[in-house]
Amino acid sequence: MKAIVYERTGDPSVLQLVERPVPEPGPGEVLVRLAVSGVNPTDWKARRLWPMPPEGWQIPGQDGAGVIEAVGEGVDQILIGERVWLWEAAWQRPWGTATEYTVVPVRHAVSLGSASFDLGACLGIPFLTAHRCLTAGEYMPERLHAGALSDHTVLVQGGAGAVGNAAIQLARWADACVVATVSSAEKAQLAAAAGASYVINYREQDVVEEVRKIAPDGVHTIVEVAPAANAAVDAQILHNGGAVCVYADEGGSDVTIPVRPSMMPNARWQFVLVYTEPKAAKAQAIVDVSAAVAQGAVRVGEEAGLPLHHHPLTATAAAHQAVENGVVGKVLITTSEG
Repeated sequence: MKAIVYERTGDPSVLQLVERPVPEPGPGEVLVRLAVSGVNPTDWKARRLWPMPPEGWQIPGQDGAGVIEAVGEGVDQILIGERVWLWEAAWQRPWGTATEYTVVPVRHAVSLGSASFDLGACLGIPFLTAHRCLTAGEYMPERLHAGALSDHTVLVQGGAGAVGNAAIQLARWADACVVATVSSAEKAQLAAAAGASYVINYREQDVVEEVRKIAPDGVHTIVEVAPAANAAVDAQILHNGGAVCVYADEGGSDVTIPVRPSMMPNARWQFVLVYTEPKAAKAQAIVDVSAAVAQGAVRVGEEAGLPLHHHPLTATAAAHQAVENGVVGKVLITTSEG
């Protein structure tokens, strides 16, 4: 089989296309023939910064979609032939998704039903992150479903990114009023296509003023991509008991939190990383995201506010570079015909 492997950390040039034997699934594992691999910011950050696994090599890629071709000991044979989406394939393991075949624990392979492999490869990290942001607040529900957020207003800072797009789609599915901020007219069109009820161009409009027009009592949850830049704004527009859920550090890793404005509404500043979030919360996220997929509530592509950029497996380095450069939309690697 063909696989992308790196044996040392560094820039995209460390990614090498190699031939490897198709792996055998171990106990509790499944062998998946990948159709599409999704590229996330953590993939290039891992390639540059994270320690190498003990095996001394790494196939990148946390997310992907494909078909189960074999199962290991203790796994029901009925799963063979199942179309699945994968999550956290390469977290503390060398077997990622930038390959024709991979092995993962069976719990990391989730039924995709008839949904497209492109959609499946876009779920994983972005949608699980968004789910955590929408459920971690003190007064937010522990699970999402139609109507779960019917009395909530959600602000998505950066509505044109992959997590922002996922947050908009999941929040709208749950019947929230969704406000998104963007930096351009083009990104405003994407946030609206994703389902945002209101879109604010923060370069041209006063975010506090515009949000207060929409939600005079404040927003219940803020899905935050750039806390260093937005903390002062966030603190002014929170509903009593509201939460700022921080999942990235765009614009700087050091943030100054306004104390008194955060104290008054009993605000929560919640930091979010899917890999280390509570197991029960992640398990619920997988159930809820799967339900949203089954109900046709989430989509991908420009018409859903998430342009797709496809690269062949041989161009994985270019795919990584595109994500590292901040391309708008979702970068996918086509690993096989599926």
